[in-house]
Amino acid sequence: MLELADGIRRITFPLPFGLDHVHCYLLRADDGSWTLVDTGLGLPDPESRWAPVLGGLDAPVSSIVVTHYHPDHVGDAAAVAELTGAPVFEGRIDRAQCLRAWVDPAGPNRYRAHSSANGLPPDEADTLRDESEAIRTLVHAPGDPEPLEPGQSFDGWRVIHLPGHADGHLVLLRGGVLIAGDTILSRISPSVGLYPDARPDPLGDYLASLETIAELGATIAFAGHEEPVTDPAGRARELVHHHRERLDAAEALLASEPRSGYEVSLGLFGPALAPPLRRFALAETLAHLERLALEGRAERLDEGGSVRYRPA
Repeated sequence: MLELADGIRRITFPLPFGLDHVHCYLLRADDGSWTLVDTGLGLPDPESRWAPVLGGLDAPVSSIVVTHYHPDHVGDAAAVAELTGAPVFEGRIDRAQCLRAWVDPAGPNRYRAHSSANGLPPDEADTLRDESEAIRTLVHAPGDPEPLEPGQSFDGWRVIHLPGHADGHLVLLRGGVLIAGDTILSRISPSVGLYPDARPDPLGDYLASLETIAELGATIAFAGHEEPVTDPAGRARELVHHHRERLDAAEALLASEPRSGYEVSLGLFGPALAPPLRRFALAETLAHLERLALEGRAERLDEGGSVRYRPA
């Protein structure tokens, strides 16, 4: 546990993924207790994992905030709520997406159908469906969270909705400090992908969120991964430029013969990717192709459940 500033502590847990860690944050509440922001992945034996953290605090955890529904952020929420007795707060949009992704039994097959429609070969689509089933075992969503609304004040922190990385992603801002979740990272670009049962233009959402970050006046952002972002506005502008360049690259890969999102992803990210990385590559490619279509730079063709793109 690392003290980052007065009343702000960071907890880092390892992850069994390519991105090998996740940060959770403890914020000192006005009454002296602690608010926990995000909970890590729902791996076995949460009591052993959390006992050193909770035992090292001078006051109890009185509330738990979930920034977004991704497994490494919401996965341990139910277990930590049980260990602390603290209520969980989650946005309404995020809660609905969390249930669709991790609780609805049709979720993995729905994701397989989405991937297949966008050109993923059947064997790879089967692998991604099976991986989705496995990931679900690492998500223990809270049973009945309290709603957290954009615009409200949560113990002095302003709640802001910044969609893109996740439809319902929420962040907290106070005194120039941004508890950013995965909206902005110091070294890599947060994944921005198109998934089934989600908002239709995630990249458009994300670009707008980056513009908001650039205007917030935050002097530091504590993110879900990597080191703190010491110039949030500057980093937001860098990420806008990065995605504009990727839009140009995706457009350049389109040809007169319509191409699937999977085919375009091979050009953008290369063919030699492990299945989890292919999942992100396809989703991110689709987000860029949909933005190109909305900007009038590409045409989307949906023929018999098979989706293709070509230049406008």
